This record gives sequence, C-alpha cells and structure tokens, in this order.
Amino acid sequence: MYKGKDRKSGYLFEELFPFGGSLDENNRWLKISSLLPWEELERKYRSYFSDKGRPALDGKLVIGLLLLKHMTGASDKEVTQRLRENPYWQAFCGFDNFVTDEVLNSSSLTKLRKRLGAGYMKELEVLTYKTLIDRKIIRGKGMLVDGTVFPENIKYPNDVGLLNDVREWLVENITKIGKKVGKRYRTYKRTARKKYLKFSKTRRKTRKFIRGSRKKMLQHVRRNIRQLTDAIEAATFPVDRVIKAKLETAREIYEQQMTMHSKNLRRVNNRIVSFNRDYVRPIKRGKAGKDVEFGPKAALTQVDGFLFLDKLSHDNFSEAAEDVVKEQIENYEEKFGKRPDTFTGDQLYGSRNNRKLLEQELEIRSSFVSLGRKSKTKEPDRRVKVLQKERNRIEGSLGTVKEHYGLSRIKYHSKEGAEQWIRLGILGMNLKTALARM
Repeated sequence: MYKGKDRKSGYLFEELFPFGGSLDENNRWLKISSLLPWEELERKYRSYFSDKGRPALDGKLVIGLLLLKHMTGASDKEVTQRLRENPYWQAFCGFDNFVTDEVLNSSSLTKLRKRLGAGYMKELEVLTYKTLIDRKIIRGKGMLVDGTVFPENIKYPNDVGLLNDVREWLVENITKIGKKVGKRYRTYKRTARKKYLKFSKTRRKTRKFIRGSRKKMLQHVRRNIRQLTDAIEAATFPVDRVIKAKLETAREIYEQQMTMHSKNLRRVNNRIVSFNRDYVRPIKRGKAGKDVEFGPKAALTQVDGFLFLDKLSHDNFSEAAEDVVKEQIENYEEKFGKRPDTFTGDQLYGSRNNRKLLEQELEIRSSFVSLGRKSKTKEPDRRVKVLQKERNRIEGSLGTVKEHYGLSRIKYHSKEGAEQWIRLGILGMNLKTALARM
C-alpha cells in the first residue's frame, strides 16, 4: 500500500535556523532536485504497490536515494548513513524537518529495486529527459552513436575455476540437505580442494596440465551432482526452488565443459562463464588489452553532450546493424519530435545498407567517407572531417560514465539489476551535466 506524504509549503528545516535564514538555494542538490518531475515520478512509483497491506516507503525518499547513490558512487549502507548527516540530502529526498534517527535500513533499497525492476528505471529516465528537453536544457541536434560493453563484477573466468565454484556450491548443499535427510555422502572435498590449489598456484600451466586438471574437476563435479540429486529426491521436506534452479545451472555447466573437453573444443554456444551470474556471456571485442569482455553490450547515442541508452543485451550483437540504427533514430524522434540533422559513427556504421537508409530514405547527413578509391584531384569533404572529430565526444562520455559513475563494474546481482545499474549511472551523469548548464 502506498499513501504518499504531504509536503510542507513553507520554509524547510526551520529548527536549524531559529534566528532566521534558510537552506542555500544555490546548493547543487537543491538545483538537481528542481530538474526532476517529482509528482509524475511518485505517481508512477505508486502504481507498483497494491491498495492494501503495510504502507510503503515514501517515493521521493526512495527515488532520491537511488539517484544520490549513483551520482556519488556510495554504497547502499553509506548512502543511508549520509542521509542522516546532510540536510541538503534530506531536502532532496523530500524531508521537511531535519531527521537524525535511522530512516530506513539499507536492505530496503535492495528489496525495492527488486520490486520496481528495470521498467521503473526506464520510466524514470523518460520523464526526467522530457522535463530537461521541455526546459531546453537538452536541445535536439545531431546524434553521435557508439557501442560498448559494461563489465559485470565477476572474476576473470577459466574452466577449472568455474568447475571448482560449482563443486564448492554442490558440496555445501549436499552437506546441508544430507544432515536433514540423515544421510552422509563422501564428497572428496579435501582431495578436490588440494587439486584446485595445485592448479591455481602453478604459474606456468602447459596445455596438457590444464586439460588434466579440468578432467579431474569434471569427475568431482559429476559425482557431486549425482549426490545432490539423490539427497533432494530423498528429502521429505520441500527443497528451496533456488537450490533446484542452481542445480540445473550446474548440470548445464558440466555438460558444456564435458563437451569441450571430450571434443577438444575451445568454445560452445551460450557458454556460461560465471556460476553466480549464469546470464553473463563473453563478448568478443578485439580491442588492445580487452580482447574479450564479460557483461551486457550497449548501443548508445549522445545528443548535445547527453548520453542515452538505446539497446542493451547480454548476448553479442552488432551495434552497427541496420535494425539497431533504425531503433536509435526512432528513439531520437520519440524524444525530440523530429529526425536528427546529422548521424555520426565510426567506419563500422558505414555499410551500404546504413548509407542508403540515412541518406536516401531518411535524408539525414552522415559522417561516412565516400566509398571507392580516393581521388587524387578532389579534396576530401571538410564536413566529414569535422563530424568525425566530434565523434570523440561520445568516446569521452563513455570513459567518464565508466570511471566516475560506477559503470566499469556492475554490482547489482541479477539480470535486470545490470540494466538498473546502467540506466541509473547514465541518468546520474546526465543530471550532473544538466546542473552545469543551469
């Protein structure tokens, strides 16, 4: 149930200023707060709760804390602690009087993110950007496009380490369920642990040594899967569905690794590289130092210095595909009510289909160098050179959002959590950019 909160219309935090005065109107958090359509955001927030039951936390408080977290890089625990210490944060989150008691536990943010999902974060973006566009803080000009991968917070995977993660989880649950069932299983966990430590501590690993270590770990995992299945079948009580789901993931990892081992392959379709985040896939990038990245791939657009997320997927896709380019232009039209004047991307976007779509069908000027041999007499188009230089801006924005807004490591632990983390990080950066334009 959501009741909402009556907002005070007079001076805020009067008890802090008994001799007159007020909060500084030029404070950055109050300025950013003035950019947000709070009434509409709270109305959308209300729709995620029923009319019955325990009253939910105030919408402005929850939305404010999520934005503050991603604008400052603080953890859930730290952001709730800072809220008690900072009157400007409390004003941002909808408080009328200064509060020193604990307002909410940090675990409440985790539960609310799960309830709201990625859908609310998208609505939050749409409503905020509409306000910024209506106030002419964002102006529809040409669009710069690019793609990138936002890495998940996982350790760099290897086959033996992945199998060991599976084995350790299996052994833990075999012991736990076995005790309740009254049955003991010989898991060989100490033997397997020694083999894994020998592998991990060996600095120079030959191909033969890696293959042998993987074979031994596969044998342990196969035994442990059989034992856990037996323990679940013997249980007279309901076994947690999370355990059953993770057991299926363990089986899938075993089958994939067994296929690669028996057929001497280096890859397999839909390969799982993390036991705890089984939705993560390896994304081949071919960049120096980052040949393969592990996380969702995104297609993004930059307009007037503001970054927008157009497409996100944990499966690899070509950001320069014609359908992705169409989707990006449609998103631009939806935001600004018109087509962009120019479309600027790297040479990957300069396919014949994209050139035909942009220049002939949509009549949008592109930044692509002409196809064919370079003319010895004709000077290169200066406009193309200028647009290609402007493309560096989106590269800079991607570097900034990764370095300063937490997108170099996605820490929300769920498939939808990755989209929430990315959308909130980009929105946080855009709000800071809007603040600089005020």
